[in-house]
Order: sequence, then structure tokens, then C-alpha cells
Amino acid sequence: MFLSLIISSIVAGSIYALMALAMSITYKASEIPNFAQGEMAMIATYVTFSMMTSLGATFWVALLVTIGFAFFLGIFLEFVFIRRAKDPTPLSFIVITIGFQLMLYGIAGWKWGSDQRQIDLPFSESEVIFQSGNIALTELNLATIVIALLVLAGIYILIQKTKLGLAMKACQQNINASRMNGISANKILAISFGISSIVGAIAGILVAPSITLDPSMMWDPLLKGFAAGVLGGMKSLHGVVIGGFLLGIIENLFGFYISIEFKSVVAFAIIVLVLYFKPSGLFDKHYVRKV
Repeated sequence: MFLSLIISSIVAGSIYALMALAMSITYKASEIPNFAQGEMAMIATYVTFSMMTSLGATFWVALLVTIGFAFFLGIFLEFVFIRRAKDPTPLSFIVITIGFQLMLYGIAGWKWGSDQRQIDLPFSESEVIFQSGNIALTELNLATIVIALLVLAGIYILIQKTKLGLAMKACQQNINASRMNGISANKILAISFGISSIVGAIAGILVAPSITLDPSMMWDPLLKGFAAGVLGGMKSLHGVVIGGFLLGIIENLFGFYISIEFKSVVAFAIIVLVLYFKPSGLFDKHYVRKV
């Protein structure tokens, strides 16, 4: 039973890690907490659903289209709303992302309605590929873990081993110095929003079969992703990933051994406790500005 619980925790942690990473990429680049991340993932998942049901596309073709859509949706948010904000403050950026979130939520309700739908992936949630005693691993569970790890590894390689990643790190460290060295900070910021949108879209596609596809499907994953980011440290990419898996394990152990009714409270408790005791998170440094 314990090993089965750990497997389900890792599966949940994979989704939380992806959502936390998506939020961390934009926060690290711009210090903007993008609360529209969940609805962006939801809309992208609906694109996959529509491609497969209305146009008869295969999942892999729909996935490629969705990745392109998600990328340009992230760029759209940065170019139209974030970049053109007048005299921006952290609060105004939060309001902008929440406004974009509500806009996408309204669009989804208008286009697809509030009916709960089921999306069919090549990985079945009911098909067990390994079973030993109480331990069961389904195709969807294995695919979620493997795809999440591949995405996390891909983002690591992008940030650490490519010129684009070097430019992103330079803008994150000192945006004015980056501009003086010929780096287009606005372009890099837009690309960062696009990449984060792709990561969130993949999380949405993976979580949809386990719940139901509807406009509010990503509210809980967004909250858990934000909690994982706070736990690991929003500016630490590896920290938010570890925070996602830790949250998945803590949440499931709490729900099994203490109370399933209060399982959803764990994320809120982690946010409050971490912000009180270590505001920068477990894996990020806390800088105090001195005058």
C-alpha cells in the first residue's frame, strides 16, 4: 500500500512540478507571478481536444499544433498586456494576469460550454502495465512521469546549454547590462512566456484524463503548482521541481494517514508556513536590499 501511495504521489508531483516550472520560468525572467498559467493550459488542452474530435487529427498531430498554439498564446500575453502596461507595479501585473485568466475562462465557457468532457490519449488510465500485490502502474501514470521528466530535462538543457538559455539567464541577472550587450530583452521575455505556456499546456493535457475537461479543470493544479513554487523557491528552477514532487508526496501521505477531507489544505498550509519561515523557499537565496 505504501509503495502504491508513493507512485500516485510521484504522478501528482509530476503535474505539480510542471506547473511550478511554468510559473517559475516567467517569474524568474520578469518577477511576474502569472496566475493565468492554469487557464492558458486549459485552453491549450481544449485545442488538443478539438483537433482530435472535430478535425479527426491523431493525438501527436494535435499535440504539435497545441504546442505551437501555447507558445504564441504566451507571447500574446507578454506582448499585448505585460509589455504595454503603463507605470507597472507588481500589483498591477498580478491584476493583469488575473484579468487574462478570467478572459480565457470566459472564452472557454463561450466556445465549449461548461460540460465535462473526456479526452482520449494514447495512454490508458485503466490499462495496467505492471501489478504486484497492491502496486499497480497504469499506462497514463507511466506516461505522465516519463513525459514530465523529459520536459524537465529539456528545459534544463535549454537553459544551461543553449545561446537562448544564456540570454535568458543574462536578462534575469541584469536586464540593463544585457541590453548594453546587444540582447533584446523584450524578445527574450516574450520567448520565456511562450516556453512557460508550453510547459503548462503539457501539464494540462496529462492531467485532463484523470479528471474531466472543463473550464475550471486547472484551478487545483495551478494552486498546487504555485505552492510547489513557493516551497522550492520561485526563482530556482530545480527548486520548484523538487518542491512539486515533495508536495505530491506530503499531500498524499497526509490524505492517507491523517485526513482525506483536509488533503487540499496542505497546499495552503505550505504556502503560509514557507512564507513565514523562509520567504525565498527551500532552494533559493533570500536577498535583503541595503540602502
